[in-house]
Amino acid sequence: MTRIIAGAAGSLALAVPDAGTRPTSDRVRESLFGALESADLVDGARTLDLYAGSGALGLEAVSRGAASADLVEKAPRATSVVERNARSVGRAVPGAAIRVHRATVDAFLRATSSVFDLVFVDPPYDLDDAALHETLALLAERLSPDAVVVIERATRSGEPSLPATLAHERAKKYGDTTLWWVRPA
Repeated sequence: MTRIIAGAAGSLALAVPDAGTRPTSDRVRESLFGALESADLVDGARTLDLYAGSGALGLEAVSRGAASADLVEKAPRATSVVERNARSVGRAVPGAAIRVHRATVDAFLRATSSVFDLVFVDPPYDLDDAALHETLALLAERLSPDAVVVIERATRSGEPSLPATLAHERAKKYGDTTLWWVRPA
């Protein structure tokens, strides 16, 4: 079962789409958010969750004090699940700005004028490096100067190729999953 780990909505169960997504495990989310909070990167952050799936990453950020979360998912069934989870977290965190967008990630990034401080990029493992590179180039234009982007990929995929506007900060492996931390160059 996927759940919100901590914060105002802590222990709230989240629905997960029945197919087509790969939710980030509670263990990985707990470690990730521990590191983000110790670096004071969550409180008040404008958060973006790309390839949202269940919305767990963006909603965890809101539960822990992020100012807002934009959750982007293109699959209709998954979007319905994200909307349901967003309503549940919204009830637990009154006043939180949670927006769900049914769109492709690239279409959303081309259309939005918003700027983000904390971004989660958890694409399907079969998304090739060239497509991810293009998405990251679009994303770079929407980042605040001190933004952090966390990319979740299969460890076997290797280090993602970045546009010149982004730079690798660090990587952390969790078995078959690696989290890549990226910042504006």
